[in-house]
Amino acid sequence: MRVRNLVAVLLFVTVIAPIVLYTDRLATFKTSSTKDEFIEDVPSVTFNSHNQHLNLLPQESSNSLKEPIGIVYSDNSIKSLPNSAASGQQRPAHIGLSTQAESRDHKSTRVLSTTTDEKDQDQHQSQRENPIREVTDGLVQRNDHKSDTATERKEIGEDAIDTGDKADPLSDKSSQNMEIKREQLSSQTPSKVGRKEPIKSDARKQNDQTAIPDARVRQLKDQLVRARVYLSLSGTRNNPHFSRELRGRIKEVHRALGDASKDSELPRNAYEKLKAMEQTLVKGKQIQDDCAAMVKKLRAMLLSAEEQLRVHRKQNVFLSQLTAKTLPKGLHCLPLRLTTEYYTLDSSQQHFPNQEKLEDPQLYHYALFSDNVLAAAVVVNSTVTHAKHPSKHVFHIVTDRLNYAAMRMWFLVNPPGKATIQVQNIEEFTWLNASYSPVLKQLGSQSMIDYYFRAHRANSDSNLKYRNPKYLSILNHLRFYLPEIFPKLNKVLFLDDDVVVQKELTALWSLDLKGNVNGAVETCGENFHRFDRYLNFSNPLISTNFDPHACGWAYGMNIFDLEEWKRQNITGLYHSWQKLNHDRQLWKLGTLPPGLITFWKRTYPLDRPWHVLGLGYNPSVNQKEIERAAVIHFNGNLKPWLEISIPKYRNYWTRYIDYERIYLRECNINP
Repeated sequence: MRVRNLVAVLLFVTVIAPIVLYTDRLATFKTSSTKDEFIEDVPSVTFNSHNQHLNLLPQESSNSLKEPIGIVYSDNSIKSLPNSAASGQQRPAHIGLSTQAESRDHKSTRVLSTTTDEKDQDQHQSQRENPIREVTDGLVQRNDHKSDTATERKEIGEDAIDTGDKADPLSDKSSQNMEIKREQLSSQTPSKVGRKEPIKSDARKQNDQTAIPDARVRQLKDQLVRARVYLSLSGTRNNPHFSRELRGRIKEVHRALGDASKDSELPRNAYEKLKAMEQTLVKGKQIQDDCAAMVKKLRAMLLSAEEQLRVHRKQNVFLSQLTAKTLPKGLHCLPLRLTTEYYTLDSSQQHFPNQEKLEDPQLYHYALFSDNVLAAAVVVNSTVTHAKHPSKHVFHIVTDRLNYAAMRMWFLVNPPGKATIQVQNIEEFTWLNASYSPVLKQLGSQSMIDYYFRAHRANSDSNLKYRNPKYLSILNHLRFYLPEIFPKLNKVLFLDDDVVVQKELTALWSLDLKGNVNGAVETCGENFHRFDRYLNFSNPLISTNFDPHACGWAYGMNIFDLEEWKRQNITGLYHSWQKLNHDRQLWKLGTLPPGLITFWKRTYPLDRPWHVLGLGYNPSVNQKEIERAAVIHFNGNLKPWLEISIPKYRNYWTRYIDYERIYLRECNINP
C-alpha cells in the first residue's frame, strides 16, 4: 500500500503538476498581454529565402515585422537579444538564452552549408565553361617556357579535345580573373557585421607574398594570343563590327606592351587597355560556337610556334658562334696601333728588363699562350696585383707573328711593376715543325682544312663549334710542349688568357702532386664534363683504356711538374695518341680530349676554390664561389671583352684595365 501511494505521489509531481502549472501560466499570459506586446516580447525567427540565412532579432514595430538585420553574435556571447524600447518588460532569461543558442547553432550550420554550395556551384560552372582551357594554356607555356600563373599549365592533350561541351578555350587564368571570381562569390553572400575574416589558404598567402614582376606583361601577351585566334575563326570573320573592334584592341595592346619585359616598364594606361581587351574577348567568346575549329587553330598555332622556335634557336647558335669568333673593331685597332709604335722605337728600347730571371727555377713562372693583347694584360695585371712579392714572378708570353710586336709594345709601355715579362714569337721555335709534331702536320693538311671550313662537304660536321678556327692554331697546342719551351724550369703554372686571378697563387709551387704531372680542378659536378662527352667510346682503343664515367678536369689554371713530365715522357705519349687520331675517330676537336687521354691517371685534383669556371656561358654561377675563388675562368663564348658577355661578371675583368691609356682611347675601347 505504501509503495502504491509513493508511486502516485511521484506521478503527480512529475506529470500532472507541470501540466497544471503550464496551463495556468499560459492563461495568465494571454490575459495580461496584448497581441502587440506578444509580438514585441517574443523574438522573431525569420528565414530569408534569397540569402538562405536564419536571422534572430527583436522587432522594433508593434504592427509589422521589419526586414531582418544581418547580425551574428560571437560564440562567447551569453546576453539575450535586446528588447524594444517601447516594451518596458524584460524577457525571461531562460527563454532568451535558449532561443539565442539554438538559433545561433542553426544559423552557423546554415551559413556554412550555403557557402559550400555556392563554391561547388561556381566550381562546376567554371568546369562547364572551360573544357578545353588547357589548349591555350599549353600554347602560352610552350611559347614563353614559363607558367603565367601559380597554377600548373598543361600541354595540349586528348582529354582537352574529346569533351563535347561548348566552351571558351581561351579563358585566362591570370590572378586578376581569380580575384574577380572571388569578388563575385563574396558579393553573393552579404557581409555580416562582426563576422570573422575567413582564413586564407596557403596557396593564396604565397601568391600575396610573392608578386610576379611581369604578371601583367604576361597577361597582355596571353590576350594577344587569344585575340589572334578569334580573328582567324569564322565566327569573327562573319561579324565585321566585332572584327574591327578586335583589331583595334590588338593595336592598342601592342602599343601599350611595346618592348616591356616587366610590369614597371608598362605605361600608366596599360591596365585600362587590358580591361578593354578583356571585355572585347568576352564578346568574342559569346560569338564563337565551334569548339573543334578553335582546337584545330590552336594546334596549328602551336606547331607553327615550335617550328619558329627551332629556327630561331638555330640562328641564335650560328650568330653567337660568329660573334664569339669575330674580332671586335677596337681589339683589331689596338694591335695595329701598338705595332706601328713598336717599329718606331730604337732597338735599345725594344728590350725588357730583368731578363736574367727567365730561367731561374727558384722563382714563380707562368706560361701564357695568347694572341689577344688586352686579355693577356688582364691576366698579368690581376696576378701581379695579388702577389705579395711581384719581383719573384716571371711571365712567359708566347704569341704569333702577327701580334708579336703589339704584345711587346704593350708591356714596354705598361710594365707590370717589378714582375718580369718575356714575349716570344712561336715562329722562333724552330724545333716545332711537322716532322716532330703530328698535330702540326695534321693541322696543315687539306683534309683538316676541309673539315673545319667547308660545311657543304658530306664528311663535314654540321656542328659549328667543330669548325672553330682556333683549333687550327698551334698556339692552342703549345701546352703539350712545356718542357721543350722551358727546358730549365721545374714547375710552371699554365694560365689561359680568359682567366682573372683574384688571390696569391704561390702556394701551388709548394704543393705535393704525389708523383702526378698535372694539378687541376676536377669538373665532376656536371655530366657533360665526364670522359664520354669528349671521347668516342664506340672505338675499342678508347673503350678498353678509359672509363666513360671518369671525372674530367679543367684547362685554364694548371700547375705542371716538368721534371715528372720529362721522366714519364708525356710529350711522346701525346704524339702517339695524335697519330692514332689522324682520321679524327677518337675525338673531334680541341685540346681537352687529348689532355684527358695524355694525363689519364697523372692528374692531381686541386681544391675547387683554386679555379671556378663557367663565367663565359653560365649566368648562375654561385656568387660566393666567385668571391672565394683564386682564379675565375670565362670559358665559353661569352668572353668579357665582347659585347655579348654576361654583364654581371664583366666587372671582374674590366677592373684590371686602365681605360684612360692613350691606345685604348684612340681605339675607342670602353668598359
